[in-house]
Amino acid sequence: MNYSQTVDAQSILVIGAGELGMPVLRNLARKAKAHEGTTVSVLLRVATVESIDPVKKRDVAEIRALGIEIVPGDILAASISELAAIFAPYDTVIGCAGFSAGRNTPMKLAKAALEANLKRYFPWQFGVDFDVIGRGSPQDLFDAQIDVRELLRGQDKTDWVVISTGMFTSFLFEPIFEVVDLKKNAVHALGSLDTEVTLTTPDDIGALTAEVVFAQPAIRNEIVYLAGDTVTYGEVADKLQTVLGRPFTKSEWTVPQLKSELAQDPDNHIKKYRAVFAEGKGVAWPKRDSFNERNGINVTTAEEWIRENLRS
Repeated sequence: MNYSQTVDAQSILVIGAGELGMPVLRNLARKAKAHEGTTVSVLLRVATVESIDPVKKRDVAEIRALGIEIVPGDILAASISELAAIFAPYDTVIGCAGFSAGRNTPMKLAKAALEANLKRYFPWQFGVDFDVIGRGSPQDLFDAQIDVRELLRGQDKTDWVVISTGMFTSFLFEPIFEVVDLKKNAVHALGSLDTEVTLTTPDDIGALTAEVVFAQPAIRNEIVYLAGDTVTYGEVADKLQTVLGRPFTKSEWTVPQLKSELAQDPDNHIKKYRAVFAEGKGVAWPKRDSFNERNGINVTTAEEWIRENLRS
């Protein structure tokens, strides 16, 4: 591991306040209280801050109540230099904008982070291990993430940290993903019943990201692996049966089958994700090797998530 000592106080900017951004902000604000002089800010579009949408209004109110400064900015509309000017006053910038920001945005933000001469940058890489998956996978968005890693590794002015989380736990159970069909009591295994997937909840990612940010000696130029749970699809079916008390049928959606379906519908992102997770490369790692396990930090397992969210 590659560590260096840093000063205790730091100024932190989080990009975005969505499904992951809010848990990251909550936990950074909590941890910052123990580090005198540390500040937490969030970059939000003016339209979000002024929105009358009840969810956005609630989130903005919570952000303000946490003592987090709101910085106006639009990562899509702003140029790289304009973003660099926004980033420059901060020691650490953490990208939580997600893939919804578009294929080119991760590289745009990374270039802005380097132009700003940040001390440390956490790119939006909260997901699978793109290095292991490699280029040319069924999910072409992943190639853009590999480009970002190469850019960051090819320089030595700004430290970087990548946090690999696996799949967000809730996504495995989303109806649109169709892996778990609660209405028909069925599990469609991606690849095979023995294919593994690492799952972590956004709340746990938020708490663990804050631990990584404030870790001493400082974590730098490293991939940090988190894992709420690492399970096979067969085990997911078994856990559903145990917790919900009803039988689930198990079937396998093979890699050739899923790639064939994707070839017929090549722009379908759900089918891209199914195919890449079915291949089983870079989408799972042993929980015992995770940052949370090595540091004795409790996280939500798949069975606990099912118990908390799917029992009526």
